[in-house]
Amino acid sequence: MLPRIRTATLTGYPELARSLGLDPAALMAQVGLDLADLAVRDRWIPAAPAARLLDLSARQSGCPDFGLRLAAARSLGTLGPVSVVVRDEPDLRGVLHLLATHAHVYNEALHLRQWEDGDLAVVEAWLEFGGPAPHDQALDLAMAALVGVVRTLVGSDWRPQAAAFARPPPPEVEPWRRLFGPGVVFARQYTGLAFPAPDLDTRVITADPSLRPYTQLFLRTLLASGVPATTAAPADLRPADVADVVEFLLPLGRQSMTRASRLLDVRPGELQRHLAEQGETFSSVLDTTRARLAERYLANDHHSLTEVSQLLGFSAPSAFSRWFRRQFGMSPTAWRRAARDGSGSGTPPG
Repeated sequence: MLPRIRTATLTGYPELARSLGLDPAALMAQVGLDLADLAVRDRWIPAAPAARLLDLSARQSGCPDFGLRLAAARSLGTLGPVSVVVRDEPDLRGVLHLLATHAHVYNEALHLRQWEDGDLAVVEAWLEFGGPAPHDQALDLAMAALVGVVRTLVGSDWRPQAAAFARPPPPEVEPWRRLFGPGVVFARQYTGLAFPAPDLDTRVITADPSLRPYTQLFLRTLLASGVPATTAAPADLRPADVADVVEFLLPLGRQSMTRASRLLDVRPGELQRHLAEQGETFSSVLDTTRARLAERYLANDHHSLTEVSQLLGFSAPSAFSRWFRRQFGMSPTAWRRAARDGSGSGTPPG
């Protein structure tokens, strides 16, 4: 199978293309892609046509820094499920190791390798499409996105000491210098970033050590073909098994009974019956699981309410707040304040 990328990689493409006078739907059709696919962030599409799309867009718009501009629309969430794990790595070394080891989870064409050379650390990037495809814009996007991820995790002031690109020099290098710093060079043997080796020990500002065991469990279940290790045989199915699957699905926003049934290898009707026999419904398990996790996440001030709502699979913080008030009789902000003051009285449903 040819390498694929998540559609989240092209986040912001239609808007950027239109702003430059392009027709995104027509260009995507020209390379064999469908604009409608971008509405589903976790859909997989072939990587080579996506690279051709970036190259075609750069040429037709006369915008050689198209890939850099597209990277500006990226967020940590465009890494897909890996974003749930990478934010709790303890330091930059762990972040780069995770991104390099598990690049295939978010971009099957991208390869990263990190090593140290004396007092310098180097991250090299390359693409393998399984066939002919342009690399320049896709690598620009990947490198700019990597810098964005690092800045999100260790601080917005972080900048590589040098950035090397295998691509020919662009007509104007200023966009690259603004992003990567003055030490940008082109037409080199490889594409990569170099920075002081001590930066590898820089603490990740979003890391919560108490959550890392759970994010590592999430990663292991993700890599095990997306099926949680706790999956039980249908005859032995318990609400706790369903709760484990729900906890796995929540950060992905996929906490439906259909998806849970698929992971548990039972039909939705069977799942309903097993739960009913034990006095539960899928909705009750979902609410109980969310309530348990909400207490854990809100007890830690490192997580904003927006982040908590995303971890619990809500489409917006307002939806999370309404649900939380129904379950706990107070707002998330009030619960967090009460917990901080030692006067919290909210209890999960069940």
